[in-house]
This record gives sequence, structure tokens and C-alpha cells, in this order.
Amino acid sequence: MPRYLPEPAFRHDYTPKIGVLLMNLGTPDAPTPQALRPYLKQFLSDPRVIEIPRLPWWLILNGIILNTRPKQSAKKYASIWTKDGSPLLLHTRNMAKLLKGQLGEMGLRDLVVDYAMRYGNPSIESVIGKMREQGVEKLLLLPLYPQYAASSSATALDEAFRVLTRLRNMPEVRTVRHFHDDPGYIAALAAQVRKHWQYGQQPDKLVMSFHGVPRFTRDKGDPYHCECQKTGRLLAEALQLRPDQYVITFQSRFGRTEWLKPYTSEVLAQLGKEKTGKVDVICPGFVGDCLETLEEIAMEGKETFLSNGGGEFRYIPCLNEDPQWITGLATIVKNNLPGWLEKPAEDGRTRAARAHDMGATH
Repeated sequence: MPRYLPEPAFRHDYTPKIGVLLMNLGTPDAPTPQALRPYLKQFLSDPRVIEIPRLPWWLILNGIILNTRPKQSAKKYASIWTKDGSPLLLHTRNMAKLLKGQLGEMGLRDLVVDYAMRYGNPSIESVIGKMREQGVEKLLLLPLYPQYAASSSATALDEAFRVLTRLRNMPEVRTVRHFHDDPGYIAALAAQVRKHWQYGQQPDKLVMSFHGVPRFTRDKGDPYHCECQKTGRLLAEALQLRPDQYVITFQSRFGRTEWLKPYTSEVLAQLGKEKTGKVDVICPGFVGDCLETLEEIAMEGKETFLSNGGGEFRYIPCLNEDPQWITGLATIVKNNLPGWLEKPAEDGRTRAARAHDMGATH
């Protein structure tokens, strides 16, 4: 394999572009065991995701997990799959398209906006290559994770940087680390909850369920837990909720190690046992609905609550294509582009003209 990826053919007449790359977790190509196996192998081989010694984990992954879990996961994906494919892929694609339009309305019409997946397709490598073909020389990397975690935001940036190290002619790069307390993001979340409450009474308890991570990552300095707590507090303040009206929980445990607590499943079971009349659940750590929200919460979480004696369970969808969220996302992008948007004074000549002059001297 060559050390560097092929560069786009040089052209004298192009205008350098600013690119915005949205990065999300990923999805299998189909809800089948055959499609799940390579997807899970890529995901669970990531040392940012599984922080245990490589050799024993390799044996567990290839000897047990990849021979059993693809079939189990395929059933879960099949339960949420749409006629147009994966919900996460569709929502991420729509966000990129709508973001491009919103940025245009804000006067930023020449930006190249695209999306990629950390695991699965479209890959980060393929999309960065496409953006380079479009003349992107300044690149903003934006992981679609509001709260920073090494196993989500960092691994998406790892992959982007891995690709960039293989470029002979690297673009300028900026990153968005997190937006857990961004005013536009919080306002969009609060508006989503209020809109949901317009169609029914306010619940006895609002459960804010975030994706879980192993407890030891917090002990080693990962800020994820603190950022989830801040998001939850800011959302509760925006909704004017008392502390007894909401609870912050963590879902998606994997393996036997202790994860961040309280666990969503246990909280829902306890609320059911307490005969809670009405529970609403929102997942502020996800901007787009996916397996973890549509199947784990809206289906499994509901069953857990109701089977333990609870009354009414309602899942509040993620922000997805909500216009207020798209505006907030566009503002996050714009706030990270100072200096790139202003065109420097260059004695009235364009880059293309200068390149032409340079070419004429050879």
C-alpha cells in the first residue's frame, strides 16, 4: 500500500473551499448477520472503545462475540430498519443537507458540507477524499456527539487524523470538541420536550438517558460524566423542572465491568415498581435517532417500565431534522470559522490568477 493517498489532479482555475465534515458513530449496511459481523468487528476492535489488553480481547472477540452477537444484533436492527435504510444514516444525511441550506441562508454559500461514519459507510477516508476532490483546503471536523468521550468524539477524530496523515497535501484543520452546553443545542432540546408535552400532560418523571461508558474511564479523566450532568442540569433549568421531576441515567452497558450509574434499565424498573403514572424519556446524548434510542429505549425501556407496574411510557425523539436544531448546528459551525471566512487582501488578484502566473514560469 502506498504511503500517501493519491492527490486530486492540479487545476489552475479552482477556488479553494472550506469543508465541514459531520461525523457520526455508524451503522451496518443491512440488518443481517452477514452485514453486522464486519461492522461489529470494526467497532469492537477499536482500542478507544474496548480498553483491555489486545490479545485476550482478540480471542474473546473473534472466538465468541463475532460468532454469536451478529445474529442477536441483526434482530434488533431489523426492528427499527426503515424502507429507506438505517435511521441513523438517514438522519445524519438529512442533517448534512439541511445544514448546507441553513449555512447558505446565513450567507455561507460556498462551504462544502458532508457526513461520514466512524464505523461502516460512508467511511471518513472516502468522504475526506471526496472533499479534497472538491477543492477543500480548510476542514472543520465536527463529531455529532454533544458530550465529549474518548470512545466517541476522540475515536472519530483519531480516524480523521489517520486519514490526514496519509495526505501529501494536508488541508488546514479545526475540530469541534463538544457542544454539551451550547445555548442553541440546549434550547433545541428544551423546545423538543415542550413540543412533545403539547400533546399530553407533563410526566411525573422525565428520564434523561445518556449512553453509558465504563466507570474507570471517568476515574482516568474522561470528562463525559461531568458533561452529561451539565447538559441535564441546563435542560432541566430551561424546562423549569425541580430536582425531583427528572433523573439523569446511563444506558447501553456491555460486559461485566461497572459502568456509569444509575443505569437506565434499573431506574425504569424502579419507577414501574413505584407505580409511577407517567414517564417520559429523552436521550440528549444522541442528536439522531438510532438503535440505542429506537430499540433500547422506545421498545426495551418501555417494556421494562410497563412490566414492572408503570403507567404510561413515552419516548421523546432525538433532535433529528428539527429546524431549531439545524439552526443551532449552523451557529456552532459558524462560530468555529473565524479567520477562515474573511478573504485576505491580496492586491486584487485571485488564487487562480497567481497559480496561472506560477505555472507560466515553469
